[in-house]
Amino acid sequence: MLVGLVSALGLASLLWPFIGVHHAATSLAHTHDAPYVLLMMVPLLLALCAAELARGGLDARGIAVLGILAACGTALRIPSPGVAGLEPVFFLLVLAGRVYGASFGFALGGLTLFISGIVTGGVGPWLPFQMLAAGWVGAGVAMVPAVGGRAERVMLALYTGLACLFYGSVMNLWFWPFGAGASTTVSYVPGAGPMTNFVHFVVFDVTTSLGFDLPRAAINMVLIVALGPAILAALRRSARRTVLVEPWSRAVVEPDPGQQVTSTP
Repeated sequence: MLVGLVSALGLASLLWPFIGVHHAATSLAHTHDAPYVLLMMVPLLLALCAAELARGGLDARGIAVLGILAACGTALRIPSPGVAGLEPVFFLLVLAGRVYGASFGFALGGLTLFISGIVTGGVGPWLPFQMLAAGWVGAGVAMVPAVGGRAERVMLALYTGLACLFYGSVMNLWFWPFGAGASTTVSYVPGAGPMTNFVHFVVFDVTTSLGFDLPRAAINMVLIVALGPAILAALRRSARRTVLVEPWSRAVVEPDPGQQVTSTP
């Protein structure tokens, strides 16, 4: 419920150009509403963790794992916080969401972007929308079927690639009505129909940010394939001891042929 509430607030802040709300273009992209979105998101993320504790979805050690993974994600963003699409943080969000569930993945995405924004000085009207988009990436992995072995690796890699493109589109959408100017062929047109503005946005998204989004997708897909099996195994061992995971996330990675399987006491 809390994830749905936060998502609904975020969607309302993002989709207003397509739902008949007419505003004149301005250079102050979400300067007025972004602080309120951020002020709502932070306590809602804390409430989400508290709700998971109350229903038994997480225990105290699970909250500690959330903090550790958020710190790891922050460390991944420090060398290159979004420059040229070099953001190797999304593979970790996807793997954690796969193991610990959608609510955990949403909380991890929002918390990681919030902490890394403070650490790197990236606090601005874009931050709450970064938190939302990363949270959606971490939660959306729940849609990936519960399979094991190489099939799981391939499906998670494909999901990660699509999720990285989605993240780029969301981050374009938050400022496009104001950032494209008022007189270009891809500008937001106050008073125009939803389809006109949608076409303008798609063209803007493809022509301005695909060069950043594709490297982001490729890097994280490679990391899923290369590091995914080992990290999934480690996270699943931790999950069995710290949290009551969602039923769909209990799938065990099938070992590769010839790989020696050791049991955990």
